[in-house]
Amino acid sequence: MTFEILKNPDERLRRKAEIVESFGDELTQLFEKLEATMRAGPGGVGIAAPQVGENLRLVVVDCSQSMRPCKNHGLLYLANPQIESREGESLGREGCLSVPDWVGMVPRAKNIMLSYNDLHGNRQNLEATGFEARVIQHEIDHLDGVLFIDRIVSSKGLVRRLPS
Repeated sequence: MTFEILKNPDERLRRKAEIVESFGDELTQLFEKLEATMRAGPGGVGIAAPQVGENLRLVVVDCSQSMRPCKNHGLLYLANPQIESREGESLGREGCLSVPDWVGMVPRAKNIMLSYNDLHGNRQNLEATGFEARVIQHEIDHLDGVLFIDRIVSSKGLVRRLPS
């Protein structure tokens, strides 16, 4: 079972998501449904709860099956993720399940240090690099109502996706 993915310009994509305070079976089921929704999408490597109308600070990331082989941590369920530090910058092409017809060049930090709550509410730390760091930053932006199209370097960098 999956969620319907909200598409831009749905105003719910622009809300700031709320802190997750309750951990348990209900949260685990929500994460699992988010993961199923991400995997059902074309090329999805990450999804944030606001993209399905759930206004909570939840992110699912899995770069292990990415078309771009990269260093990664496998499947991540991140509640209340927060970037603690950033290092370097790179420009890379991004797309989004909520902006399905477009891709754009977006600057992001190359390396990030992240803190988040796991399924049990325990605070954890993680270091991510390269493509995985890009995906995590993209998904955390959703928690603050920011879409990748807000971060493109110029309108020339926004390109309509070719039909597959």
